[in-house]
Amino acid sequence: MSVLEMKGISKSFGPVRVLQNVNLRLESGEVLALLGENGAGKSTLMKILTGVYKMDEGEILIDGQPVKIDGVQHSREMGIEIIHQELSLFGNLSIAENFLIGHEEKYKRALGFIDYKQLHEDARSALHRVRLNKATDVLIKELGVGEQQLVEIARALQSQVRFLVMDEPTAALTEVETERLFELIQDLKAHGVGVVYISHRMEELFKVADTVEILRDGNEVGTRTIAEAQERELISLMVGREMENRYPRVETTPGDVLLQVKDMSTHRVKGVNLEVRRGEIVGLGGLMGAGRTEVARGIAGVDRVTGGEVRFKDGLCHFRNPQDAIQSGMVLVTEDRKGEGLVLPFTTRENLALPTLDARKLLGLVNRKQERSFAADVIRQLRIKVSSPEQTVGSLSGGNQQKVVLGKWLAHNPDLFILDEPTRGVDVGAKQEIYQLMNDLVAQGKGILMISSDLPELLGMCDRIYVMYQGTTQGEVANDTLNQEDFMTLATGGTL
Repeated sequence: MSVLEMKGISKSFGPVRVLQNVNLRLESGEVLALLGENGAGKSTLMKILTGVYKMDEGEILIDGQPVKIDGVQHSREMGIEIIHQELSLFGNLSIAENFLIGHEEKYKRALGFIDYKQLHEDARSALHRVRLNKATDVLIKELGVGEQQLVEIARALQSQVRFLVMDEPTAALTEVETERLFELIQDLKAHGVGVVYISHRMEELFKVADTVEILRDGNEVGTRTIAEAQERELISLMVGREMENRYPRVETTPGDVLLQVKDMSTHRVKGVNLEVRRGEIVGLGGLMGAGRTEVARGIAGVDRVTGGEVRFKDGLCHFRNPQDAIQSGMVLVTEDRKGEGLVLPFTTRENLALPTLDARKLLGLVNRKQERSFAADVIRQLRIKVSSPEQTVGSLSGGNQQKVVLGKWLAHNPDLFILDEPTRGVDVGAKQEIYQLMNDLVAQGKGILMISSDLPELLGMCDRIYVMYQGTTQGEVANDTLNQEDFMTLATGGTL
């Protein structure tokens, strides 16, 4: 039996201590869930394990022998792989070409030529393992985020893995794809692979984990077997306080119709019907590939509407681009925060200020004092964990990046928020803060269309839910009449 141990791990970035004397033990065939709020140190600890960062103090042992991990490739040679929360695929390359990166020597033949036939065969086999039915010559940019996540998982499994780190592997997956992933994890366990599983979806841990370890503010605060673990206690250890209600939905009285979509079609969806009133949260669900994000893109002017109509605030919309929608009072908070929602090299202040830059301009000059004050207010309101507003947004944890994506639109004061996976990769405490923000917005008479792969989230926060199937809206149900079984019936093409 193989054993991986991390002992007394400490790490600082400048004056900021992000890990303090943390221990971790993982055996072959075990799933260890690593819990903690965004910024608790989970990803940093795993980046030390996989050679991205060097630790300041501590040691790593495999089978009782100390090892020094010199980079990502060295960790792979020792059988350690990671599936990152933020996808690391190259959009302009094919699935197979992404499999090649980092494994060039494996496929190199005489005179330096690559054996593409073997590469595609291996890629097909790996895709089959994660049950993704896609041709290996398809470009990554042509896949949805959930499909890209499955490619990322398949790519990690192409090596002889002994220990696998999964950082938010289900963040972009639906219930069905998540269940398939759990089956894959059981297969890995049966073959002696040890798995570190990082997730903010508490219900998943009780299905997949054997042991749970909790970090808070860079410190190890508890370890439990899954048999003795209780959800309320785990959340309390994570956030350092009691949390009464995970989904703080507030009953409201909806107002006038704000958004009305009638038989809308784009090059990706067809015959979509839905409406959102002021003062309500409307959900849009469905299986991966059903067209949820594509509906949002059509409404918000990203994709051209080819049929039907979109009405917003009593007017017929002819949005040529997202800027038209923004000027009309509609914003789309994209699911791809890294690729579309943020400018990663910019500071947190600069990202928060971008949508309202013109409001602080005079004769072409930006009032930086106002900008700093605005950024400080949003950081305080949303509890964004930063060393300062000048910290680059690319260096923030995934959950704090998500808060920046949401926060940058607050000052713009739109009437309609289209939120595409607003809590993806966000810890349970930060989720509550986002939910409360959503409640505050609808209390002000705003409308929210929320797309989510997290069915309990849709059921917990939405007044009504539309379910999609194969590019069209399959049905609409009120929250209080929907359950998970009914949702799956609609999402797979059935009727109620």
